[in-house]
Amino acid sequence: MNLFDVLTLVGGLCLFLFGMSIMGDALERRAGNSLKKLLAKLTKNKLAGFLTGLGVTAVIQSSSATTVMVVGFVNSGVMSLRQSIGVIMGANIGTTVTAWILSLGGISSDSLFIQLLKPTSFTPVLALIGTGLLMFSKIGKKKDTGTILLGFATLMFGMDTMSSAVSGLADVPAFQNLFLLFKNPILGVLVGAVLTAVIQSSSASVGILQALSATGQVSYGAAVPIIMGQNIGTCITALLSSFGTNKNAKRAAIIHLSFNVIGSTVWLSVFSVISALFQPALLDTSASYIGIAVAHSLFNIACTVLLLPMSSLLEKLAIKLVPDSNKKDVVVELDERLLATPPVALERCNTLVNEMAELSVNAVKQSLTLLQSYNASLGEEIRKTENKADHYEDLLGTYLVKLSSHQMSDSDSATVSKLLKAIGDFERISDHSVNILESAEEIYEKELSLSPSGQKELEILCNAVSEILTQSLAAFVNNDLQAARDVEPLEQVIDGLKATMRDNHIRRLKNNECSIEVGFVWADLLTNLERTADHCSNIAVCVIDAADNNMNLHESLRNIKKGSPYFAEKYTAYAEKYILPISKTN
Repeated sequence: MNLFDVLTLVGGLCLFLFGMSIMGDALERRAGNSLKKLLAKLTKNKLAGFLTGLGVTAVIQSSSATTVMVVGFVNSGVMSLRQSIGVIMGANIGTTVTAWILSLGGISSDSLFIQLLKPTSFTPVLALIGTGLLMFSKIGKKKDTGTILLGFATLMFGMDTMSSAVSGLADVPAFQNLFLLFKNPILGVLVGAVLTAVIQSSSASVGILQALSATGQVSYGAAVPIIMGQNIGTCITALLSSFGTNKNAKRAAIIHLSFNVIGSTVWLSVFSVISALFQPALLDTSASYIGIAVAHSLFNIACTVLLLPMSSLLEKLAIKLVPDSNKKDVVVELDERLLATPPVALERCNTLVNEMAELSVNAVKQSLTLLQSYNASLGEEIRKTENKADHYEDLLGTYLVKLSSHQMSDSDSATVSKLLKAIGDFERISDHSVNILESAEEIYEKELSLSPSGQKELEILCNAVSEILTQSLAAFVNNDLQAARDVEPLEQVIDGLKATMRDNHIRRLKNNECSIEVGFVWADLLTNLERTADHCSNIAVCVIDAADNNMNLHESLRNIKKGSPYFAEKYTAYAEKYILPISKTN
Protein backbone atom coordinates (compact mmCIF):
# COMPACT_ATOMS: atom_id res chain seq x y z
CA MET A 1 0.00 0.00 0.00
CA ASN A 2 1.54 3.28 -1.13
CA LEU A 3 0.85 6.97 -0.50
CA PHE A 4 -1.75 7.15 -3.25
CA ASP A 5 -3.68 4.25 -1.72
CA VAL A 6 -3.70 6.12 1.58
CA LEU A 7 -5.03 9.26 -0.12
CA THR A 8 -7.69 7.18 -1.87
CA LEU A 9 -8.67 5.66 1.47
CA VAL A 10 -8.98 9.11 3.07
CA GLY A 11 -10.98 10.39 0.10
CA GLY A 12 -13.31 7.38 0.25
CA LEU A 13 -13.82 7.88 3.99
CA CYS A 14 -14.66 11.56 3.45
CA LEU A 15 -17.18 10.71 0.73
CA PHE A 16 -18.67 8.01 2.95
CA LEU A 17 -19.14 10.38 5.92
CA PHE A 18 -20.41 13.20 3.69
CA GLY A 19 -22.92 10.93 1.97
CA MET A 20 -24.17 9.62 5.31
CA SER A 21 -24.56 13.18 6.63
CA ILE A 22 -26.53 14.65 3.73
CA MET A 23 -28.67 11.52 3.40
CA GLY A 24 -29.53 11.64 7.11
CA ASP A 25 -30.41 15.35 6.98
CA ALA A 26 -32.63 14.85 3.91
CA LEU A 27 -34.33 11.86 5.52
CA GLU A 28 -35.15 14.05 8.54
CA ARG A 29 -36.77 16.68 6.34
CA ARG A 30 -38.55 14.14 4.15
CA ALA A 31 -39.92 12.21 7.11
CA GLY A 32 -40.82 15.26 9.22
CA ASN A 33 -44.46 14.27 9.77
CA SER A 34 -43.51 10.67 10.48
CA LEU A 35 -41.07 11.84 13.12
CA LYS A 36 -43.79 13.92 14.75
CA LYS A 37 -46.16 10.94 14.84
CA LEU A 38 -43.48 8.69 16.31
CA LEU A 39 -42.54 11.25 18.95
CA ALA A 40 -46.20 11.53 19.96
CA LYS A 41 -45.82 8.01 21.37
CA LEU A 42 -43.11 9.04 23.81
CA THR A 43 -45.61 9.60 26.58
CA LYS A 44 -46.88 6.02 26.37
CA ASN A 45 -45.31 2.98 28.01
CA LYS A 46 -41.78 1.56 27.99
CA LEU A 47 -42.43 -0.54 24.88
CA ALA A 48 -43.79 2.47 22.98
CA GLY A 49 -40.67 4.43 23.89
CA PHE A 50 -38.49 1.55 22.71
CA LEU A 51 -40.30 1.33 19.36
CA THR A 52 -40.16 5.10 18.99
CA GLY A 53 -36.40 5.16 19.51
CA LEU A 54 -35.98 2.30 17.05
CA GLY A 55 -38.18 3.98 14.43
CA VAL A 56 -36.66 7.47 14.74
CA THR A 57 -33.10 6.14 14.55
CA ALA A 58 -33.91 3.94 11.57
CA VAL A 59 -35.30 7.04 9.81
CA ILE A 60 -32.51 9.50 10.59
CA GLN A 61 -29.73 6.89 10.47
CA SER A 62 -28.03 8.05 13.66
CA SER A 63 -28.36 6.78 17.22
CA SER A 64 -26.18 9.71 18.34
CA ALA A 65 -28.72 12.19 16.96
CA THR A 66 -31.55 10.34 18.70
CA THR A 67 -29.81 10.30 22.09
CA VAL A 68 -28.92 13.99 21.78
CA MET A 69 -32.59 14.58 21.01
CA VAL A 70 -33.54 12.58 24.12
CA VAL A 71 -31.17 14.66 26.28
CA GLY A 72 -32.83 17.78 24.89
CA PHE A 73 -36.32 16.43 25.63
CA VAL A 74 -35.42 15.53 29.20
CA ASN A 75 -33.75 18.92 29.69
CA SER A 76 -36.94 20.60 28.44
CA GLY A 77 -39.18 18.58 30.73
CA VAL A 78 -40.98 17.04 27.74
CA MET A 79 -39.81 13.54 28.63
CA SER A 80 -39.22 11.97 32.01
CA LEU A 81 -35.99 10.16 32.83
CA ARG A 82 -37.87 6.85 32.94
CA GLN A 83 -39.39 7.43 29.48
CA SER A 84 -35.97 8.14 28.02
CA ILE A 85 -34.63 4.67 28.85
CA GLY A 86 -36.80 2.81 26.34
CA VAL A 87 -36.03 5.35 23.61
CA ILE A 88 -32.27 5.01 24.17
CA MET A 89 -32.46 1.22 23.98
CA GLY A 90 -34.55 1.37 20.82
CA ALA A 91 -32.04 3.75 19.24
CA ASN A 92 -29.26 1.18 19.70
CA ILE A 93 -31.15 -1.33 17.59
CA GLY A 94 -32.34 1.26 15.04
CA THR A 95 -28.75 2.23 14.26
CA THR A 96 -28.02 -1.28 12.92
CA VAL A 97 -30.10 -0.51 9.81
CA THR A 98 -27.14 1.36 8.30
CA ALA A 99 -24.89 -1.73 8.50
CA TRP A 100 -27.51 -3.78 6.66
CA ILE A 101 -27.68 -1.19 3.89
CA LEU A 102 -23.89 -1.14 3.61
CA SER A 103 -23.80 -4.96 3.50
CA LEU A 104 -25.18 -4.73 -0.04
CA GLY A 105 -21.64 -3.76 -1.06
CA GLY A 106 -20.44 -7.29 -0.27
CA ILE A 107 -22.77 -8.99 -2.74
CA SER A 108 -20.93 -11.15 -5.26
CA SER A 109 -22.36 -13.68 -7.71
CA ASP A 110 -22.26 -14.68 -11.36
CA SER A 111 -26.03 -14.25 -11.55
CA LEU A 112 -27.08 -11.11 -13.41
CA PHE A 113 -30.00 -10.56 -11.04
CA ILE A 114 -27.77 -10.78 -7.97
CA GLN A 115 -25.18 -8.49 -9.56
CA LEU A 116 -27.89 -5.88 -10.13
CA LEU A 117 -28.42 -5.79 -6.37
CA LYS A 118 -24.81 -4.72 -5.85
CA PRO A 119 -24.65 -0.94 -5.14
CA THR A 120 -21.97 -0.34 -7.79
CA SER A 121 -24.54 -1.53 -10.34
CA PHE A 122 -27.44 0.74 -9.42
CA THR A 123 -25.98 3.69 -7.49
CA PRO A 124 -24.94 5.51 -10.70
CA VAL A 125 -28.59 5.41 -11.76
CA LEU A 126 -29.69 6.68 -8.32
CA ALA A 127 -27.08 9.46 -8.52
CA LEU A 128 -28.40 10.47 -11.95
CA ILE A 129 -32.01 10.54 -10.76
CA GLY A 130 -31.04 12.41 -7.60
CA THR A 131 -29.09 15.03 -9.56
CA GLY A 132 -32.02 15.48 -11.92
CA LEU A 133 -34.47 16.00 -9.06
CA LEU A 134 -32.16 18.50 -7.37
CA MET A 135 -31.48 20.51 -10.53
CA PHE A 136 -34.88 20.56 -12.19
CA SER A 137 -37.49 20.12 -9.47
CA LYS A 138 -38.99 23.12 -7.67
CA ILE A 139 -40.93 21.06 -5.11
CA GLY A 140 -39.19 20.71 -1.75
CA LYS A 141 -40.15 17.04 -1.21
CA LYS A 142 -38.77 16.05 -4.60
CA LYS A 143 -35.54 17.94 -3.87
CA ASP A 144 -35.23 16.10 -0.55
CA THR A 145 -35.81 12.80 -2.33
CA GLY A 146 -33.08 13.77 -4.80
CA THR A 147 -30.71 14.56 -1.91
CA ILE A 148 -31.45 11.19 -0.30
CA LEU A 149 -30.65 9.34 -3.54
CA LEU A 150 -27.51 11.39 -4.16
CA GLY A 151 -26.39 10.98 -0.53
CA PHE A 152 -26.89 7.22 -0.71
CA ALA A 153 -24.96 7.03 -3.97
CA THR A 154 -22.12 9.11 -2.48
CA LEU A 155 -22.08 6.95 0.65
CA MET A 156 -21.87 3.71 -1.32
CA PHE A 157 -19.27 5.15 -3.70
CA GLY A 158 -17.17 6.15 -0.69
CA MET A 159 -17.61 2.67 0.76
CA ASP A 160 -16.49 1.05 -2.51
CA THR A 161 -13.52 3.44 -2.72
CA MET A 162 -12.42 2.56 0.82
CA SER A 163 -12.73 -1.16 0.08
CA SER A 164 -10.64 -0.82 -3.08
CA ALA A 165 -8.00 1.29 -1.31
CA VAL A 166 -7.49 -1.24 1.49
CA SER A 167 -7.51 -4.32 -0.76
CA GLY A 168 -3.73 -4.09 -1.04
CA LEU A 169 -3.40 -4.45 2.73
CA ALA A 170 -4.31 -8.12 2.54
CA ASP A 171 -0.73 -9.08 1.76
CA VAL A 172 0.90 -6.63 4.19
CA PRO A 173 2.30 -8.56 7.20
CA ALA A 174 1.96 -5.54 9.52
CA PHE A 175 -1.76 -5.28 8.76
CA GLN A 176 -2.21 -9.00 9.31
CA ASN A 177 -0.44 -8.77 12.66
CA LEU A 178 -2.57 -5.75 13.63
CA PHE A 179 -5.78 -7.70 13.36
CA LEU A 180 -4.19 -10.61 15.16
CA LEU A 181 -3.68 -8.21 18.07
CA PHE A 182 -7.37 -7.25 17.93
CA LYS A 183 -8.25 -10.83 18.79
CA ASN A 184 -7.43 -9.67 22.31
CA PRO A 185 -11.03 -8.66 23.29
CA ILE A 186 -9.99 -5.79 25.56
CA LEU A 187 -7.82 -4.23 22.86
CA GLY A 188 -10.60 -4.69 20.28
CA VAL A 189 -13.11 -2.92 22.52
CA LEU A 190 -10.72 -0.03 23.11
CA VAL A 191 -10.01 0.40 19.39
CA GLY A 192 -13.72 0.34 18.53
CA ALA A 193 -14.53 2.83 21.31
CA VAL A 194 -11.79 5.30 20.35
CA LEU A 195 -12.56 5.18 16.61
CA THR A 196 -16.29 5.78 17.20
CA ALA A 197 -15.64 8.53 19.74
CA VAL A 198 -13.46 10.35 17.19
CA ILE A 199 -15.94 10.23 14.29
CA GLN A 200 -19.00 10.32 16.63
CA SER A 201 -20.98 7.78 14.67
CA SER A 202 -21.26 4.06 15.36
CA SER A 203 -22.88 3.56 11.95
CA ALA A 204 -19.86 5.12 10.24
CA SER A 205 -17.35 3.12 12.29
CA VAL A 206 -19.21 -0.12 11.50
CA GLY A 207 -19.07 0.91 7.83
CA ILE A 208 -15.30 1.37 8.08
CA LEU A 209 -15.01 -2.08 9.68
CA GLN A 210 -17.06 -3.54 6.83
CA ALA A 211 -14.74 -1.87 4.31
CA LEU A 212 -11.68 -3.32 6.07
CA SER A 213 -13.29 -6.75 5.98
CA ALA A 214 -12.80 -6.68 2.19
CA THR A 215 -9.12 -7.51 2.84
CA GLY A 216 -10.09 -10.88 4.26
CA GLN A 217 -7.92 -10.25 7.32
CA VAL A 218 -10.71 -9.22 9.70
CA SER A 219 -11.89 -12.31 11.55
CA TYR A 220 -15.08 -12.54 13.58
CA GLY A 221 -12.90 -12.98 16.64
CA ALA A 222 -11.50 -9.46 16.05
CA ALA A 223 -14.67 -7.87 14.65
CA VAL A 224 -17.06 -8.70 17.51
CA PRO A 225 -15.04 -6.93 20.29
CA ILE A 226 -14.55 -3.92 17.99
CA ILE A 227 -18.34 -3.76 17.47
CA MET A 228 -18.83 -3.86 21.24
CA GLY A 229 -16.38 -1.00 21.64
CA GLN A 230 -18.16 0.99 18.95
CA ASN A 231 -21.32 0.93 21.04
CA ILE A 232 -19.40 2.45 23.95
CA GLY A 233 -17.69 5.08 21.79
CA THR A 234 -20.98 6.37 20.38
CA CYS A 235 -21.94 7.56 23.89
CA ILE A 236 -19.47 10.46 23.64
CA THR A 237 -21.92 12.57 21.62
CA ALA A 238 -24.69 12.36 24.23
CA LEU A 239 -22.20 12.98 27.07
CA LEU A 240 -20.88 16.11 25.35
CA SER A 241 -24.41 17.36 24.68
CA SER A 242 -25.34 16.95 28.37
CA PHE A 243 -22.90 19.68 29.45
CA GLY A 244 -24.84 22.62 30.79
CA THR A 245 -28.10 20.68 31.18
CA ASN A 246 -30.14 19.89 34.29
CA LYS A 247 -29.65 16.79 36.44
CA ASN A 248 -32.18 14.58 34.65
CA ALA A 249 -30.70 15.36 31.24
CA LYS A 250 -27.24 14.42 32.55
CA ARG A 251 -28.78 11.23 33.95
CA ALA A 252 -30.23 10.38 30.52
CA ALA A 253 -26.72 10.61 29.02
CA ILE A 254 -25.39 8.46 31.88
CA ILE A 255 -28.11 5.85 31.23
CA HIS A 256 -27.00 5.69 27.58
CA LEU A 257 -23.39 5.16 28.68
CA SER A 258 -24.34 2.66 31.41
CA PHE A 259 -26.51 0.66 29.03
CA ASN A 260 -23.70 0.26 26.51
CA VAL A 261 -20.91 -0.29 29.05
CA ILE A 262 -22.85 -2.88 31.09
CA GLY A 263 -24.13 -4.63 27.97
CA SER A 264 -20.66 -4.72 26.42
CA THR A 265 -19.05 -5.93 29.66
CA VAL A 266 -21.53 -8.77 30.15
CA TRP A 267 -21.46 -10.03 26.59
CA LEU A 268 -17.71 -9.52 26.27
CA SER A 269 -17.29 -11.77 29.30
CA VAL A 270 -19.57 -14.37 27.70
CA PHE A 271 -17.68 -14.02 24.40
CA SER A 272 -14.30 -14.43 26.12
CA VAL A 273 -15.41 -17.53 28.03
CA ILE A 274 -16.80 -19.16 24.89
CA SER A 275 -13.64 -18.28 22.95
CA ALA A 276 -11.36 -19.73 25.64
CA LEU A 277 -13.32 -22.91 26.39
CA PHE A 278 -14.74 -23.90 23.02
CA GLN A 279 -12.53 -22.04 20.52
CA PRO A 280 -15.23 -21.96 17.79
CA ALA A 281 -13.88 -22.16 14.25
CA LEU A 282 -16.20 -19.29 13.31
CA LEU A 283 -14.05 -16.81 15.26
CA ASP A 284 -11.09 -17.47 12.95
CA THR A 285 -13.25 -17.13 9.84
CA SER A 286 -12.88 -13.94 7.80
CA ALA A 287 -15.78 -11.59 8.47
CA SER A 288 -17.97 -10.47 5.57
CA TYR A 289 -20.03 -7.33 5.05
CA ILE A 290 -23.27 -9.10 5.94
CA GLY A 291 -21.61 -11.05 8.75
CA ILE A 292 -20.61 -7.80 10.47
CA ALA A 293 -24.15 -6.45 10.01
CA VAL A 294 -25.54 -9.61 11.62
CA ALA A 295 -23.07 -9.42 14.52
CA HIS A 296 -23.88 -5.72 15.05
CA SER A 297 -27.63 -6.41 15.15
CA LEU A 298 -27.39 -9.50 17.37
CA PHE A 299 -25.17 -7.72 19.89
CA ASN A 300 -27.53 -4.72 20.21
CA ILE A 301 -30.59 -6.96 20.46
CA ALA A 302 -28.84 -9.07 23.12
CA CYS A 303 -28.02 -5.93 25.15
CA THR A 304 -31.63 -4.79 24.97
CA VAL A 305 -33.02 -8.21 25.94
CA LEU A 306 -30.64 -8.24 28.92
CA LEU A 307 -31.21 -4.72 30.21
CA LEU A 308 -34.73 -3.69 29.19
CA PRO A 309 -36.30 -5.63 32.10
CA MET A 310 -33.79 -3.91 34.40
CA SER A 311 -34.47 -0.36 33.21
CA SER A 312 -35.46 0.74 36.72
CA LEU A 313 -32.03 -0.32 37.99
CA LEU A 314 -30.37 1.77 35.26
CA GLU A 315 -32.46 4.73 36.41
CA LYS A 316 -31.39 4.21 40.04
CA LEU A 317 -27.75 3.92 38.96
CA ALA A 318 -27.97 7.20 37.03
CA ILE A 319 -29.55 8.95 40.04
CA LYS A 320 -26.75 7.65 42.25
CA LEU A 321 -24.04 8.80 39.82
CA VAL A 322 -25.72 12.21 39.38
CA PRO A 323 -27.21 12.83 42.83
CA ASP A 324 -29.72 15.49 43.78
CA SER A 325 -28.43 18.75 45.20
CA ASN A 326 -29.87 21.69 47.08
CA LYS A 327 -29.71 23.75 43.90
CA LYS A 328 -33.07 23.94 42.12
CA ASP A 329 -33.13 22.18 38.76
CA VAL A 330 -33.90 24.47 35.82
CA VAL A 331 -36.16 23.18 33.06
CA VAL A 332 -35.28 24.59 29.63
CA GLU A 333 -38.51 25.07 27.69
CA LEU A 334 -36.81 25.12 24.30
CA ASP A 335 -33.53 23.24 24.18
CA GLU A 336 -31.17 24.27 21.40
CA ARG A 337 -30.03 20.64 21.08
CA LEU A 338 -33.32 19.97 19.33
CA LEU A 339 -32.36 22.35 16.52
CA ALA A 340 -30.21 19.54 15.13
CA THR A 341 -33.48 17.82 14.22
CA PRO A 342 -35.70 20.63 12.81
CA PRO A 343 -38.98 18.61 12.62
CA VAL A 344 -38.65 17.75 16.31
CA ALA A 345 -37.72 21.31 17.28
CA LEU A 346 -40.69 22.62 15.28
CA GLU A 347 -43.08 20.22 17.00
CA ARG A 348 -41.82 21.43 20.40
CA CYS A 349 -42.34 25.06 19.30
CA ASN A 350 -45.84 24.21 18.10
CA THR A 351 -46.65 22.70 21.50
CA LEU A 352 -45.51 25.83 23.35
CA VAL A 353 -47.35 28.18 20.95
CA ASN A 354 -50.53 26.15 21.54
CA GLU A 355 -50.02 26.58 25.29
CA MET A 356 -49.50 30.31 24.77
CA ALA A 357 -52.64 30.50 22.62
CA GLU A 358 -54.82 28.79 25.23
CA LEU A 359 -53.43 30.99 27.99
CA SER A 360 -54.07 34.21 26.06
CA VAL A 361 -57.60 33.26 24.96
CA ASN A 362 -58.59 32.10 28.45
CA ALA A 363 -57.20 35.32 29.92
CA VAL A 364 -59.53 37.44 27.75
CA LYS A 365 -62.52 35.23 28.55
CA GLN A 366 -61.74 35.54 32.26
CA SER A 367 -61.41 39.32 32.00
CA LEU A 368 -64.87 39.46 30.33
CA THR A 369 -66.41 37.78 33.38
CA LEU A 370 -64.96 40.52 35.60
CA LEU A 371 -67.14 43.09 33.82
CA GLN A 372 -70.14 41.35 35.41
CA SER A 373 -68.62 40.35 38.76
CA TYR A 374 -65.23 41.71 39.84
CA ASN A 375 -62.78 39.33 41.55
CA ALA A 376 -59.38 40.64 42.67
CA SER A 377 -57.67 37.23 42.83
CA LEU A 378 -58.77 36.40 39.28
CA GLY A 379 -57.45 39.78 38.17
CA GLU A 380 -54.04 38.88 39.60
CA GLU A 381 -54.08 35.57 37.71
CA ILE A 382 -54.81 37.43 34.46
CA ARG A 383 -51.78 39.67 35.02
CA LYS A 384 -49.59 36.61 35.66
CA THR A 385 -50.89 35.06 32.45
CA GLU A 386 -50.03 38.21 30.49
CA ASN A 387 -46.47 38.13 31.86
CA LYS A 388 -46.19 34.48 30.87
CA ALA A 389 -47.42 35.30 27.35
CA ASP A 390 -44.73 37.99 27.08
CA HIS A 391 -42.14 35.41 28.13
CA TYR A 392 -43.41 32.95 25.52
CA GLU A 393 -43.23 35.56 22.77
CA ASP A 394 -39.59 36.44 23.54
CA LEU A 395 -38.56 32.80 23.93
CA LEU A 396 -40.37 31.49 20.85
CA GLY A 397 -39.48 34.44 18.64
CA THR A 398 -35.74 33.98 19.21
CA TYR A 399 -35.91 30.19 18.87
CA LEU A 400 -38.03 30.21 15.70
CA VAL A 401 -35.66 32.67 14.01
CA LYS A 402 -32.77 30.28 14.77
CA LEU A 403 -34.85 27.36 13.51
CA SER A 404 -35.68 29.15 10.26
CA SER A 405 -31.97 29.18 9.35
CA HIS A 406 -31.95 25.35 9.20
CA GLN A 407 -32.92 23.36 6.15
CA MET A 408 -36.56 22.25 6.33
CA SER A 409 -39.32 21.01 4.09
CA ASP A 410 -41.61 23.58 2.46
CA SER A 411 -44.49 22.68 4.79
CA ASP A 412 -42.30 23.04 7.89
CA SER A 413 -41.00 26.41 6.64
CA ALA A 414 -44.59 27.58 6.20
CA THR A 415 -45.37 26.41 9.73
CA VAL A 416 -42.42 28.40 11.12
CA SER A 417 -43.73 31.53 9.37
CA LYS A 418 -47.22 30.86 10.75
CA LEU A 419 -45.92 30.50 14.30
CA LEU A 420 -43.76 33.64 14.07
CA LYS A 421 -46.79 35.67 13.01
CA ALA A 422 -49.20 34.04 15.44
CA ILE A 423 -47.15 34.57 18.61
CA GLY A 424 -47.31 38.33 18.13
CA ASP A 425 -51.11 38.23 17.83
CA PHE A 426 -51.52 35.98 20.86
CA GLU A 427 -49.28 38.25 22.90
CA ARG A 428 -51.40 41.26 21.90
CA ILE A 429 -54.56 39.34 22.84
CA SER A 430 -53.11 38.79 26.31
CA ASP A 431 -52.34 42.53 26.50
CA HIS A 432 -56.00 43.29 25.76
CA SER A 433 -57.04 40.95 28.58
CA VAL A 434 -55.18 43.21 31.01
CA ASN A 435 -56.70 46.32 29.41
CA ILE A 436 -60.20 44.85 29.86
CA LEU A 437 -59.26 43.94 33.44
CA GLU A 438 -58.24 47.54 34.11
CA SER A 439 -61.60 48.74 32.80
CA ALA A 440 -63.36 46.25 35.11
CA GLU A 441 -61.24 47.51 38.03
CA GLU A 442 -62.17 51.11 37.26
CA ILE A 443 -65.88 50.26 37.14
CA TYR A 444 -65.59 48.43 40.47
CA GLU A 445 -63.42 50.96 42.32
CA LYS A 446 -65.36 54.03 41.15
CA GLU A 447 -68.70 52.25 41.50
CA LEU A 448 -69.65 53.14 37.95
CA SER A 449 -72.72 51.63 36.31
CA LEU A 450 -73.76 51.32 32.71
CA SER A 451 -77.22 52.13 31.50
CA PRO A 452 -79.50 49.07 31.01
CA SER A 453 -79.29 49.42 27.22
CA GLY A 454 -75.51 49.85 27.37
CA GLN A 455 -75.20 46.79 29.63
CA LYS A 456 -77.23 44.71 27.18
CA GLU A 457 -75.16 45.88 24.20
CA LEU A 458 -71.90 45.13 25.99
CA GLU A 459 -73.13 41.63 26.83
CA ILE A 460 -73.88 40.95 23.15
CA LEU A 461 -70.46 42.23 22.05
CA CYS A 462 -68.69 40.17 24.75
CA ASN A 463 -70.51 37.04 23.57
CA ALA A 464 -69.42 37.70 19.99
CA VAL A 465 -65.79 38.26 21.06
CA SER A 466 -65.88 35.10 23.18
CA GLU A 467 -67.06 33.10 20.15
CA ILE A 468 -64.42 34.52 17.81
CA LEU A 469 -61.75 33.70 20.41
CA THR A 470 -63.00 30.11 20.58
CA GLN A 471 -63.09 29.80 16.80
CA SER A 472 -59.62 31.24 16.21
CA LEU A 473 -58.14 29.04 18.95
CA ALA A 474 -59.73 25.91 17.46
CA ALA A 475 -58.56 26.94 13.99
CA PHE A 476 -54.98 27.40 15.18
CA VAL A 477 -54.55 24.47 17.59
CA ASN A 478 -56.38 21.92 15.43
CA ASN A 479 -55.34 23.45 12.10
CA ASP A 480 -59.07 23.61 11.33
CA LEU A 481 -59.51 25.44 8.02
CA GLN A 482 -63.31 25.48 8.33
CA ALA A 483 -63.15 27.22 11.70
CA ALA A 484 -60.56 29.63 10.25
CA ARG A 485 -62.90 30.60 7.39
CA ASP A 486 -65.69 31.33 9.90
CA VAL A 487 -63.58 33.90 11.79
CA GLU A 488 -63.47 36.79 9.29
CA PRO A 489 -67.28 37.12 8.81
CA LEU A 490 -67.68 37.30 12.59
CA GLU A 491 -64.87 39.87 12.81
CA GLN A 492 -66.74 42.06 10.33
CA VAL A 493 -69.90 41.75 12.43
CA ILE A 494 -67.93 42.79 15.53
CA ASP A 495 -66.62 45.85 13.66
CA GLY A 496 -70.22 46.78 12.87
CA LEU A 497 -71.29 46.21 16.49
CA LYS A 498 -68.55 48.52 17.72
CA ALA A 499 -69.54 51.31 15.33
CA THR A 500 -73.21 51.03 16.23
CA MET A 501 -72.52 50.85 19.99
CA ARG A 502 -70.34 53.95 19.74
CA ASP A 503 -73.15 55.88 18.03
CA ASN A 504 -75.72 54.62 20.55
CA HIS A 505 -73.51 55.75 23.41
CA ILE A 506 -73.21 59.26 21.96
CA ARG A 507 -77.00 59.45 21.86
CA ARG A 508 -77.21 58.29 25.48
CA LEU A 509 -74.75 61.00 26.49
CA LYS A 510 -76.86 63.62 24.78
CA ASN A 511 -79.93 62.33 26.65
CA ASN A 512 -78.06 62.25 30.00
CA GLU A 513 -78.58 58.47 30.26
CA CYS A 514 -74.95 57.91 31.25
CA SER A 515 -72.00 59.93 32.53
CA ILE A 516 -68.90 61.16 30.73
CA GLU A 517 -66.77 59.13 33.12
CA VAL A 518 -68.57 55.95 32.09
CA GLY A 519 -68.05 57.07 28.49
CA PHE A 520 -64.26 56.87 28.84
CA VAL A 521 -64.45 53.30 30.14
CA TRP A 522 -66.96 52.45 27.42
CA ALA A 523 -64.66 53.72 24.67
CA ASP A 524 -61.70 51.74 26.05
CA LEU A 525 -63.76 48.56 26.23
CA LEU A 526 -65.02 48.90 22.66
CA THR A 527 -61.50 49.52 21.38
CA ASN A 528 -59.99 46.54 23.22
CA LEU A 529 -62.77 44.15 22.25
CA GLU A 530 -62.66 45.16 18.59
CA ARG A 531 -58.86 44.89 18.44
CA THR A 532 -59.01 41.47 20.08
CA ALA A 533 -61.25 40.39 17.20
CA ASP A 534 -58.75 41.88 14.72
CA HIS A 535 -55.96 39.70 16.13
CA CYS A 536 -58.26 36.67 15.94
CA SER A 537 -58.74 37.46 12.26
CA ASN A 538 -54.96 37.63 11.74
CA ILE A 539 -54.52 34.23 13.40
CA ALA A 540 -57.22 32.61 11.27
CA VAL A 541 -55.73 34.01 8.07
CA CYS A 542 -52.29 32.68 9.13
CA VAL A 543 -53.80 29.19 9.37
CA ILE A 544 -55.30 29.52 5.89
CA ASP A 545 -52.08 30.96 4.45
CA ALA A 546 -49.93 28.18 5.94
CA ALA A 547 -52.23 25.58 4.38
CA ASP A 548 -51.90 27.32 1.00
CA ASN A 549 -48.16 27.97 1.50
CA ASN A 550 -48.84 31.69 1.03
CA MET A 551 -48.07 34.19 3.78
CA ASN A 552 -49.54 37.35 2.15
CA LEU A 553 -52.01 38.40 4.86
CA HIS A 554 -53.64 41.33 3.05
CA GLU A 555 -54.14 39.42 -0.18
CA SER A 556 -55.75 36.56 1.71
CA LEU A 557 -58.16 38.90 3.48
CA ARG A 558 -59.19 40.43 0.17
CA ASN A 559 -59.75 36.99 -1.33
CA ILE A 560 -61.84 35.86 1.67
CA LYS A 561 -64.15 38.87 1.46
CA LYS A 562 -64.30 39.35 -2.33
CA GLY A 563 -67.30 37.77 -4.02
CA SER A 564 -67.54 34.81 -1.64
CA PRO A 565 -71.07 33.41 -1.22
CA TYR A 566 -69.93 31.54 1.89
CA PHE A 567 -68.57 34.73 3.47
CA ALA A 568 -71.84 36.57 2.77
CA GLU A 569 -73.87 33.68 4.19
CA LYS A 570 -71.83 33.47 7.41
CA TYR A 571 -71.83 37.26 7.81
CA THR A 572 -75.61 37.34 7.60
CA ALA A 573 -75.92 34.48 10.12
CA TYR A 574 -73.62 36.20 12.63
CA ALA A 575 -75.32 39.57 12.12
CA GLU A 576 -78.67 38.00 12.96
CA LYS A 577 -77.20 36.15 15.96
CA TYR A 578 -75.57 39.24 17.47
CA ILE A 579 -78.14 41.88 16.70
CA LEU A 580 -78.30 44.84 19.07
CA PRO A 581 -81.60 45.86 20.64
CA ILE A 582 -83.27 48.82 18.92
CA SER A 583 -82.40 52.03 20.72
CA LYS A 584 -85.37 54.02 22.02
CA THR A 585 -83.42 57.27 22.15
CA ASN A 586 -83.83 59.95 19.50
